Amino acid sequence: QVQLQESGPGLVKPSQTLSLTCTVSGGSITTNYYYWSWIRQPPGKGLEWIGYIAYTGNTYYSPSLKSRTSISRDTSKNQFTLQLSSVTPEDTAVYYCAGGEYSGSYLYFGSWGQGTPVPVSS
Repeated sequence: QVQLQESGPGLVKPSQTLSLTCTVSGGSITTNYYYWSWIRQPPGKGLEWIGYIAYTGNTYYSPSLKSRTSISRDTSKNQFTLQLSSVTPEDTAVYYCAGGEYSGSYLYFGSWGQGTPVPVSS
């Protein structure tokens, strides 16, 4: 069974870059047709998909966050990383990593990390 675990600094100041790492166990991030995503949930709001890195290494980002987002991977460590630049307090959220596959046009997330809260505050 695939397991995911987020790790990061816990607190980020405005204008800085938020950086989180997801470590995957029980499966490889290069497994065919698997897509590894970052998703967040601000306080009192719904889930927001940020972007993914595919098994090929290709990336795709939410248009609303694309200009500030970068997702990369380290296949030797079976990890993928989120960087979100120029953060503001509106980026305060619980950040999740997740893995999934497409079924038709829809990406289904079968595996989730437990989530890590990231406050943005001075």
